Amino acid sequence: METLVARSLDELSTIALKIIECKMEERVFAIKGKMGAGKTTLIKAFCDVLEVEDVVNSPTFALVNEYHTDKGSPVFHFDFYRVKKIEEVFDIGYEEYFFSNEYCFIEWPEMVRELLPESYVYINIEVGKNEERIIQFGCLNHP
Repeated sequence: METLVARSLDELSTIALKIIECKMEERVFAIKGKMGAGKTTLIKAFCDVLEVEDVVNSPTFALVNEYHTDKGSPVFHFDFYRVKKIEEVFDIGYEEYFFSNEYCFIEWPEMVRELLPESYVYINIEVGKNEERIIQFGCLNHP
């Protein structure tokens, strides 16, 4: 796992770019952190780097938002915080998203761990004592 620190929101785009460049072959990013740690804010930074033209906000009630880049490519943003049963994720057709080879950013991935692809980028965000964001990331594989 690698660790990066964002001392301000302005540094998140640089960190998002570093993670994407480092993990170029990966398209699924599982982002874990406590409520208010900055998961959605980091996903906004990823979307800025990918040149998403749409307004990025958390899909807390819809489970998934679809955005489009300036080239028309889709980017998917999931928020599984409110998932009570795994069947809810089956109902949205998660496979079509996770295995589309398009960028997928997942908040609260622990709710759907068993559905994640074999390989994905795991990102953990913690808030430091001076309100900086400590971001650890690396590729994970599971059977």
